[in-house]
Amino acid sequence: MINDFFDLFFPPLCNHCEGLLTQKKDALCVACYLNLPFTHHYEAETTETFNRFSGRMPLEHAASLLYFHKKGMAQNLIHQLKYKGNQNVGSFLGNLTVEQYKNQPILQNFDEIVMVPLHPKRLKKRGYNQVETFAKTIAEATQKPINNLILYKKIHTETQTKKALSNRTSIDKDTFQIEDAEANIGKHFLLLDDVMTSGTTLETCGKALLQIPKTKISIFTMAYTHF
Repeated sequence: MINDFFDLFFPPLCNHCEGLLTQKKDALCVACYLNLPFTHHYEAETTETFNRFSGRMPLEHAASLLYFHKKGMAQNLIHQLKYKGNQNVGSFLGNLTVEQYKNQPILQNFDEIVMVPLHPKRLKKRGYNQVETFAKTIAEATQKPINNLILYKKIHTETQTKKALSNRTSIDKDTFQIEDAEANIGKHFLLLDDVMTSGTTLETCGKALLQIPKTKISIFTMAYTHF
Protein backbone atom coordinates (compact mmCIF):
# COMPACT_ATOMS: atom_id res chain seq x y z
CA MET A 1 0.00 0.00 0.00
CA ILE A 2 2.84 2.37 0.84
CA ASN A 3 4.50 1.64 -2.52
CA ASP A 4 1.23 2.19 -4.37
CA PHE A 5 0.73 5.51 -2.55
CA PHE A 6 4.31 6.57 -3.42
CA ASP A 7 3.84 5.60 -7.07
CA LEU A 8 0.70 7.75 -7.21
CA PHE A 9 2.82 10.87 -6.73
CA PHE A 10 6.11 9.60 -8.19
CA PRO A 11 5.11 7.12 -10.92
CA PRO A 12 7.87 4.98 -12.49
CA LEU A 13 9.09 6.52 -15.73
CA CYS A 14 10.88 5.20 -18.78
CA ASN A 15 14.62 5.81 -18.51
CA HIS A 16 14.76 7.08 -22.07
CA CYS A 17 11.61 8.99 -23.04
CA GLU A 18 10.34 9.50 -19.44
CA GLY A 19 6.91 8.14 -20.35
CA LEU A 20 4.95 6.13 -17.80
CA LEU A 21 5.99 2.52 -17.26
CA THR A 22 3.42 -0.24 -17.03
CA GLN A 23 5.67 -2.25 -14.72
CA LYS A 24 7.95 -0.67 -12.15
CA LYS A 25 10.70 -3.30 -12.63
CA ASP A 26 11.14 -2.35 -16.29
CA ALA A 27 13.65 0.29 -17.35
CA LEU A 28 11.96 1.20 -20.65
CA CYS A 29 8.46 1.65 -21.97
CA VAL A 30 7.27 -0.71 -24.70
CA ALA A 31 7.87 1.82 -27.49
CA CYS A 32 11.47 2.44 -26.45
CA TYR A 33 12.12 -1.25 -25.89
CA LEU A 34 11.08 -1.97 -29.49
CA ASN A 35 13.66 0.56 -30.68
CA LEU A 36 16.61 -0.74 -28.69
CA PRO A 37 19.70 -0.96 -30.96
CA PHE A 38 20.44 -4.66 -30.43
CA THR A 39 23.62 -5.97 -32.03
CA HIS A 40 22.14 -9.46 -32.58
CA HIS A 41 25.61 -10.87 -32.00
CA TYR A 42 24.00 -14.15 -30.98
CA GLU A 43 23.22 -14.63 -34.67
CA ALA A 44 26.79 -13.97 -35.84
CA GLU A 45 29.45 -16.61 -36.33
CA THR A 46 32.13 -13.99 -35.57
CA THR A 47 31.12 -10.77 -33.80
CA GLU A 48 32.43 -7.22 -34.12
CA THR A 49 33.45 -7.33 -30.46
CA PHE A 50 35.51 -10.47 -31.07
CA ASN A 51 37.13 -9.00 -34.18
CA ARG A 52 38.14 -5.82 -32.29
CA PHE A 53 40.62 -7.94 -30.32
CA SER A 54 42.03 -9.81 -33.31
CA GLY A 55 45.82 -9.93 -33.01
CA ARG A 56 45.71 -8.30 -29.58
CA MET A 57 44.92 -11.22 -27.27
CA PRO A 58 43.34 -14.68 -27.52
CA LEU A 59 39.62 -14.93 -26.75
CA GLU A 60 37.16 -17.79 -26.62
CA HIS A 61 34.04 -15.66 -27.25
CA ALA A 62 33.13 -11.98 -27.32
CA ALA A 63 29.83 -10.14 -27.83
CA SER A 64 27.89 -7.00 -26.92
CA LEU A 65 24.21 -6.45 -26.28
CA LEU A 66 23.56 -3.01 -27.81
CA TYR A 67 25.12 -0.58 -30.26
CA PHE A 68 26.33 2.62 -28.59
CA HIS A 69 25.61 5.83 -30.50
CA LYS A 70 26.19 9.39 -29.34
CA LYS A 71 22.96 10.69 -27.75
CA GLY A 72 21.38 7.31 -28.49
CA MET A 73 19.37 5.00 -26.28
CA ALA A 74 22.29 2.86 -25.11
CA GLN A 75 24.26 5.94 -24.09
CA ASN A 76 21.27 7.28 -22.17
CA LEU A 77 20.67 4.01 -20.35
CA ILE A 78 24.30 3.55 -19.36
CA HIS A 79 24.49 7.20 -18.25
CA GLN A 80 21.50 6.57 -15.97
CA LEU A 81 23.24 3.51 -14.56
CA LYS A 82 26.74 4.93 -14.26
CA TYR A 83 26.13 8.47 -13.05
CA LYS A 84 22.56 8.55 -11.73
CA GLY A 85 22.74 5.38 -9.65
CA ASN A 86 19.81 3.75 -11.43
CA GLN A 87 20.72 0.13 -10.69
CA ASN A 88 17.47 -1.07 -12.25
CA VAL A 89 19.08 -0.42 -15.64
CA GLY A 90 21.88 -2.90 -14.89
CA SER A 91 19.39 -5.61 -13.95
CA PHE A 92 17.28 -4.81 -17.01
CA LEU A 93 20.25 -5.13 -19.39
CA GLY A 94 21.40 -8.27 -17.58
CA ASN A 95 18.00 -9.88 -18.08
CA LEU A 96 18.04 -8.96 -21.78
CA THR A 97 21.49 -10.53 -22.08
CA VAL A 98 20.34 -13.76 -20.45
CA GLU A 99 17.23 -13.84 -22.62
CA GLN A 100 19.20 -13.51 -25.87
CA TYR A 101 22.40 -15.42 -25.04
CA LYS A 102 21.36 -18.10 -22.52
CA ASN A 103 21.73 -20.84 -25.14
CA GLN A 104 24.95 -19.44 -26.59
CA PRO A 105 28.42 -20.73 -25.65
CA ILE A 106 29.41 -17.33 -24.25
CA LEU A 107 27.00 -17.79 -21.31
CA GLN A 108 27.53 -21.51 -20.95
CA ASN A 109 31.23 -22.31 -21.25
CA PHE A 110 32.82 -20.28 -18.45
CA ASP A 111 33.68 -20.79 -14.79
CA GLU A 112 33.54 -17.35 -13.15
CA ILE A 113 32.50 -13.78 -13.86
CA VAL A 114 35.01 -10.94 -13.50
CA MET A 115 33.99 -7.29 -13.71
CA VAL A 116 36.37 -4.59 -14.93
CA PRO A 117 37.27 -3.12 -11.53
CA LEU A 118 37.27 0.50 -10.44
CA HIS A 119 40.16 2.05 -8.55
CA PRO A 120 39.28 2.29 -4.82
CA LYS A 121 39.23 6.11 -5.02
CA ARG A 122 36.67 6.08 -7.83
CA LEU A 123 34.67 3.32 -6.19
CA LYS A 124 34.50 5.33 -2.97
CA LYS A 125 33.45 8.47 -4.85
CA ARG A 126 30.79 6.76 -6.99
CA GLY A 127 29.71 4.27 -4.34
CA TYR A 128 29.32 1.30 -6.69
CA ASN A 129 30.69 -0.40 -9.77
CA GLN A 130 28.23 0.31 -12.60
CA VAL A 131 28.63 -3.26 -13.90
CA GLU A 132 27.70 -4.90 -10.59
CA THR A 133 23.93 -5.35 -10.98
CA PHE A 134 24.47 -6.42 -14.60
CA ALA A 135 26.97 -9.04 -13.42
CA LYS A 136 24.78 -10.23 -10.54
CA THR A 137 21.84 -10.78 -12.88
CA ILE A 138 23.93 -12.91 -15.24
CA ALA A 139 25.52 -14.78 -12.31
CA GLU A 140 22.14 -15.67 -10.86
CA ALA A 141 20.80 -16.90 -14.20
CA THR A 142 23.86 -18.97 -15.08
CA GLN A 143 24.54 -20.15 -11.52
CA LYS A 144 28.18 -19.06 -11.89
CA PRO A 145 30.06 -17.08 -9.21
CA ILE A 146 31.43 -13.55 -9.45
CA ASN A 147 35.12 -13.34 -8.59
CA ASN A 148 35.67 -9.88 -7.07
CA LEU A 149 39.09 -10.69 -5.64
CA ILE A 150 41.20 -11.84 -8.56
CA LEU A 151 41.52 -8.53 -10.47
CA TYR A 152 42.06 -5.06 -9.02
CA LYS A 153 42.99 -1.64 -10.34
CA LYS A 154 46.32 -0.55 -8.88
CA ILE A 155 46.86 2.73 -10.71
CA HIS A 156 44.26 5.51 -10.59
CA THR A 157 43.75 6.84 -14.12
CA GLU A 158 41.68 9.68 -15.55
CA THR A 159 38.36 8.50 -16.94
CA GLN A 160 38.30 8.33 -20.74
CA THR A 161 34.55 8.02 -21.09
CA LYS A 162 33.99 11.58 -22.28
CA LYS A 163 37.10 11.75 -24.46
CA ALA A 164 36.96 11.46 -28.22
CA LEU A 165 38.44 8.20 -29.45
CA SER A 166 41.39 10.03 -31.02
CA ASN A 167 42.24 11.60 -27.64
CA ARG A 168 42.14 8.40 -25.63
CA THR A 169 45.46 7.34 -24.19
CA SER A 170 46.98 3.91 -23.76
CA ILE A 171 46.78 2.25 -20.36
CA ASP A 172 49.89 1.15 -18.48
CA LYS A 173 50.12 -2.63 -18.50
CA ASP A 174 50.53 -2.55 -14.69
CA THR A 175 47.28 -0.63 -14.14
CA PHE A 176 45.41 -3.87 -13.42
CA GLN A 177 46.90 -6.56 -11.20
CA ILE A 178 45.85 -10.08 -10.26
CA GLU A 179 45.65 -11.76 -6.85
CA ASP A 180 45.90 -15.40 -5.82
CA ALA A 181 46.90 -16.71 -9.25
CA GLU A 182 47.59 -20.24 -8.05
CA ALA A 183 44.00 -20.74 -6.87
CA ASN A 184 42.68 -19.71 -10.30
CA ILE A 185 44.83 -21.76 -12.66
CA GLY A 186 42.94 -23.19 -15.63
CA LYS A 187 39.75 -21.15 -15.23
CA HIS A 188 37.65 -19.64 -17.99
CA PHE A 189 36.63 -16.09 -17.04
CA LEU A 190 33.75 -14.08 -18.49
CA LEU A 191 35.00 -10.48 -18.36
CA LEU A 192 32.22 -7.86 -18.21
CA ASP A 193 32.24 -4.12 -18.88
CA ASP A 194 29.73 -1.42 -19.77
CA VAL A 195 30.91 0.06 -23.10
CA MET A 196 33.38 -1.37 -25.59
CA THR A 197 35.08 1.43 -27.55
CA SER A 198 38.77 1.05 -28.32
CA GLY A 199 38.93 -2.05 -26.14
CA THR A 200 42.10 -0.86 -24.37
CA THR A 201 40.73 -1.30 -20.85
CA LEU A 202 39.37 -4.77 -21.57
CA GLU A 203 42.62 -5.75 -23.28
CA THR A 204 44.68 -4.64 -20.29
CA CYS A 205 42.40 -6.55 -17.91
CA GLY A 206 42.38 -9.61 -20.13
CA LYS A 207 46.16 -9.72 -20.45
CA ALA A 208 46.50 -9.45 -16.67
CA LEU A 209 44.21 -12.47 -16.27
CA LEU A 210 46.04 -14.36 -18.99
CA GLN A 211 49.19 -14.27 -16.87
CA ILE A 212 47.55 -17.08 -14.91
CA PRO A 213 48.53 -20.43 -16.48
CA LYS A 214 45.93 -22.13 -18.69
CA THR A 215 43.49 -19.22 -18.36
CA LYS A 216 40.77 -18.60 -20.95
CA ILE A 217 38.92 -15.31 -21.48
CA SER A 218 35.53 -14.41 -22.94
CA ILE A 219 34.19 -10.85 -23.05
CA PHE A 220 30.69 -9.43 -22.89
CA THR A 221 29.74 -5.75 -22.76
CA MET A 222 26.48 -3.89 -22.44
CA ALA A 223 27.26 -1.84 -25.53
CA TYR A 224 29.63 -1.66 -28.50
CA THR A 225 30.87 1.52 -30.19
CA HIS A 226 31.78 1.73 -33.86
CA PHE A 227 34.93 3.73 -34.70
